[in-house]
Amino acid sequence: MRSDYEICDDGLKILFSEMDILEAEKFITLIKQDKFDYAQWRKKLWEDKSLEEICMKGDEFSKKLRP
Repeated sequence: MRSDYEICDDGLKILFSEMDILEAEKFITLIKQDKFDYAQWRKKLWEDKSLEEICMKGDEFSKKLRP
């Protein structure tokens, strides 16, 4: 199992690869000040999408990661 440091390091790399530094810092600030419930957020994230739509999004995302 990976350490907390490794998980945080990878999370920040992903965050900064998708957002500029100001947006990433704002996101971190919003998460810290809000009583963010990841489990609730995750449940609602795809509630309006079909399984096919979710799979297509996953395929699109994985293709972006491949060189």
